Amino acid sequence: MPAAEAPFLLACRREPVPHTPVWLMRQAGRFLPEYRAIRSRMSFLELCRNPDAAAEVTLQPVDILGVDAAILFADILLVLEPLGLGLSFSPGDGPSLAHPVRSPEQVKSLPRVDVADSLAYVFETVRRVRSGLAGRVPLIGFAGAPFTLASYAIEGGSSRNHERTKRFLLEHPAAWSDLMSRLVDVTADYLNAQVAAGAQAVQVFDSWVGHLAPADYSEAVLPHMRDLFARLDRSVPAIHFSTGTGGYLELVRDAGGDVVGVDWRVPLDDAWRRIGYDRAIQGNLDPVTLLGPREKVVERARQVLAAAGGRRGHVFNLGHGVLPETPVDNVRALVDAVHEWSVR
Repeated sequence: MPAAEAPFLLACRREPVPHTPVWLMRQAGRFLPEYRAIRSRMSFLELCRNPDAAAEVTLQPVDILGVDAAILFADILLVLEPLGLGLSFSPGDGPSLAHPVRSPEQVKSLPRVDVADSLAYVFETVRRVRSGLAGRVPLIGFAGAPFTLASYAIEGGSSRNHERTKRFLLEHPAAWSDLMSRLVDVTADYLNAQVAAGAQAVQVFDSWVGHLAPADYSEAVLPHMRDLFARLDRSVPAIHFSTGTGGYLELVRDAGGDVVGVDWRVPLDDAWRRIGYDRAIQGNLDPVTLLGPREKVVERARQVLAAAGGRRGHVFNLGHGVLPETPVDNVRALVDAVHEWSVR
């Protein structure tokens, strides 16, 4: 299939599709036995840095689930490693940064990053995935959004309330802006290099930005997100995904992106109305639904499709990532249901 005719890319461009395309965040992950078999032989970072293994993991959901797009297997925090923050992952505890950014002086001392050198393994994975896909479905590249990266960098890992991050942006606005600008630089370079290597769309994950008040988003995040999206390669669609931002979807829309991803906390039809029908939309089934009875999975999928109303520009996805304990058969049932119930 020529890339231009792939349902996922057609939907991103708000063109007619034969069926609503579906892919799932974290579709390559711990819920798949095939993934767990590979992870039993290597650590998470070892897997990310091994193009053969990372490509295999990226391809698994295409073969097993029948999704309409592959998403590169990597991690949003890989770009923080060449900044000298001491990235590591601990089983059960998640990511940790040994040298978090806690002062304006530390921001000034952050090195400039040459992504072609420091993240070359990611781009090699992209090339191997494209070869392995052989045109079956498009490949999505991705990166973390500057706010989410900054939050990890300042907090030193995951955080419930992001107190250090919010305090930093309030107490040190100039240093915050400098940090965000540096993260825009490396993220734009990183995503554009993924496109140059073969990614056919990109997604920007702002997983933690919903912890901000609208005023802080407007002042401390929105200008930098506009800058990021303006610098991305326009030959491929860009998806802007965030969680917890139902209170200011209009600001997220204004920040940029051809496709706006929404979580499950806002009805999809309401979200699309607020975002505007000149944008494509992605979402937005609650991931926990996939833990329930299969008939409920299918019912809720039909509800999301009904909310989209057959309008051009809907990419079906979850409101966030697949949970590790999700039954594989439920995911297959979801993909089949979306395809069956959305045939044009």
